[in-house]
Amino acid sequence: MRYALPLMLIGTPALAASGPFFSLANTDFIVTVAFLLFIGILLYLKVPGMLSKMLDDRAEGIRNDLDEARALREEAQTLLASYERKTREARDQAAEIVAAAKAEAEAANVQARADLEDSVARRLAAATDQIDSARAAAVRDVRDQAIAVASAVAAEVVAKQMSATDANKLIDDAIGTVETKLH
Repeated sequence: MRYALPLMLIGTPALAASGPFFSLANTDFIVTVAFLLFIGILLYLKVPGMLSKMLDDRAEGIRNDLDEARALREEAQTLLASYERKTREARDQAAEIVAAAKAEAEAANVQARADLEDSVARRLAAATDQIDSARAAAVRDVRDQAIAVASAVAAEVVAKQMSATDANKLIDDAIGTVETKLH
C-alpha cells in the first residue's frame, strides 16, 4: 500500500498532458487532487480497518453458520438413524403381530373344526339313539298288536271250543292260582 500511491501518480495521464500540470485549469490535476483527498479521507476515517473488520465479522458469521449447519446435519443424521431404527422395530413388531394373528386364526380354525366334529358326532349319536328308540317303540307296538290279535284270536278259538262247564272250571282254577300267588 505504501508504494501504490507513487505508482498511481506516475502513471497518470496528467503527466502526459501539455501545459502546466499544477494549474486549476488542468482537469487532470483537479481529479488527481480530489482522488488523493478522497483516499486521505478514507484513511483518516479508518475505512480500510472498518472494511477488514466487517469482512472478518462476516467470515466469523459464515464460520458460525457452517458450524451450526454441521451440528444440524449431525443431529439430522442421528434423527434419521433413530427413525430408521424405529421403522425397522415397527416392521418387526408388525410382522410378529401378523404371525401371532395367523397362529391364533389357525388355532381357532382347528378348534372350530374339532368343535364341529364333536357337534356332528353328538348329533349323529342323538339321531342314532332316536332311531333305536323309534325302532324299539315300533317293535313294542307291533308285539303289542300281535299279542292283542293273538289274544283275540285265541279267545275266539277257546270260546268256540269250550263249553260252559269247561269255562267255569277254568275260572275256578284261575281264582285258585291267584289266591295261592297272593298269599
